[in-house]
Amino acid sequence: MAKSSQTVLIVLAFFAIYIIWGSTYLMNKIAVTDLPPYMLASIRFMTAGSLIFVICKVMKISLKITKKQFINCVIVGFLFLTFGNGVFVWGLKYVDSGFAALEVASMPLIVLILMRIIDGKKIQPMSLVGVVLGIIGIYLLVSQNQITQSDESLLGMGIIFVCVLGWSCGSLFVGRADLTPSYLVNTAYQMVTAGFTLLCTSLILGEQWSSPLTWSTPVQLSMSMLILLGSIVAFTAFNYLLKTVSPEKVATSSYVNPVIALLLGWYVLDEHITQQSMIAAVILLTGVFFINTKKKLVLFSRFRGKVRNKN
Repeated sequence: MAKSSQTVLIVLAFFAIYIIWGSTYLMNKIAVTDLPPYMLASIRFMTAGSLIFVICKVMKISLKITKKQFINCVIVGFLFLTFGNGVFVWGLKYVDSGFAALEVASMPLIVLILMRIIDGKKIQPMSLVGVVLGIIGIYLLVSQNQITQSDESLLGMGIIFVCVLGWSCGSLFVGRADLTPSYLVNTAYQMVTAGFTLLCTSLILGEQWSSPLTWSTPVQLSMSMLILLGSIVAFTAFNYLLKTVSPEKVATSSYVNPVIALLLGWYVLDEHITQQSMIAAVILLTGVFFINTKKKLVLFSRFRGKVRNKN
């Protein structure tokens, strides 16, 4: 693939995980008000995975997969979708979508720490600055009175943080796992296997299933968006980026998603945005800048060094 074509794909993929995924918090919040969380997630991923299999057949993409690759897909699907998303949707029952999305911004910090522990990778100074800003932003978010004074909100925040751990581990695992060359095929297997485990979880918990024909129009629309855009488009883009760029850069989506989710939650669901939440959002976005502009900062350092030498 030509370098220019790959650059375009990377830009489009980042748009998908930044903007489209940012809107899925709203879609999940709307859907989970009427549907049980594990039923919701199971239908979403089994449907999306099946549609991707159909797309692969139409495009004549081989669906062959080795036993090891299949096992890896099951592991990734569990970390990202069964645990990371299914449990996350449950947590949305207790907190606003904007608050939940802002908490996910702790993911880059967790990824960097795990990379340091597992790979011994040194945390670059500018990345460290970005992470510190992220921690400050998260503190400003969760220290608000409406969170600390509500047991349900604290439970929801705790659930979501554990899900972030699952996503962080999955992000590192994908980068080194033996998977098929096709990102569509990988995504399809991950979604179908995760959908099956979510189905089992739903049945074990005794969730009451219902026909899509009985769902309200907003829920039907939300599920359609989650399946087509949130699952097929964005998750495929996510898998592509994990194999193309560094995990900590992919994790910066969890800085941008909260801002999108916060604005959509306010505009569509009338969720209250406090001044403290807005300050937290600005600080988190500043963290993205520091993580993504290392080269520019290196050039600036060299320029500063030359100025010093001249003096």
